[in-house]
Amino acid sequence: MKTREEDNQTSPMEFLLLGMGNTPTLQIPLFLLSLIIYSVIVIGNILIVVLVVSEQHLHTPMYTFLGTLSFLETWYSSTILPQLLASFLTGDRTISAHGCMAQFYFFSSFVATECYLLEAMSYDRYLAICQPLLYASLMTWKICLQLVAVSWLVGMLVSATVTAFLSQINFCGRKTIDHFFCDFTPLLELSCSDTSVVTLVSFIMSFLSILFPFLFTLVSYVCITAAILRISSNIGRQKTFSTCSSHLIVVTIFYVTLLIAYLLPRTAPLRQLNKVFSFFYTILMPLVNPFIYILRNKEVSEALRKALRKAMAST
Repeated sequence: MKTREEDNQTSPMEFLLLGMGNTPTLQIPLFLLSLIIYSVIVIGNILIVVLVVSEQHLHTPMYTFLGTLSFLETWYSSTILPQLLASFLTGDRTISAHGCMAQFYFFSSFVATECYLLEAMSYDRYLAICQPLLYASLMTWKICLQLVAVSWLVGMLVSATVTAFLSQINFCGRKTIDHFFCDFTPLLELSCSDTSVVTLVSFIMSFLSILFPFLFTLVSYVCITAAILRISSNIGRQKTFSTCSSHLIVVTIFYVTLLIAYLLPRTAPLRQLNKVFSFFYTILMPLVNPFIYILRNKEVSEALRKALRKAMAST
């Protein structure tokens, strides 16, 4: 133990991110692919934010939540992809201890915030479909902005709590993280001190920030589904379902990949599969979300066509 403590004190505190593998011939193709993905994520999500802000008919709680979600996912992907791009370009896959903790804090903060935002969006759809006469009084602008603010605040507080406990444990050995970013479980695997407290704290915070919003969202959609099935006409059912189909697709993909990534045992044969599911909810979700909302939401697609016509007319 003494030797480990001396090693911690004398050697620079850096972690090596193994990423998806170390194949030199693939570094440039992976860099170009990641750069394209990151560019599409930023452009697509910022485009939705601009549409929500600029188009008057999108100034509703539903699209306020959507614009906030797109804004969040721009930062969400920015906690991982720039570091990944730099490692592909330079070949340097090390990250400082402070940088690793900062990446974990912002990443986990954005994940928790997204869970609560998706919950707020499902509550908004529940009120619109199940309580249409009370919707205007129950989902006012004040309540909408309060839900957005609480989502960000809870996300930051939950992440700060876990990060504070995680930063207190001792890391020993090679300090090699078998992942493409600083995540909780891979970091915990490097610890040479008692991790029971930080594991308990993480479990409590995960329940509050992931499982609780998931269960609330699930109950909301059970009620929404029951309300849609009570509609007598097929056209009415399709029209009502179309108002929440985009959000339902996003919620399903996000929670399925997130829960599998964290519930899947990190045994040697399953570690690569764990990385694949992590890749889905950290990188592919921010990539596909703008396309889901633009292609499946008529008001957003119409606002985009209107903006494109204005841009073409002005040029």
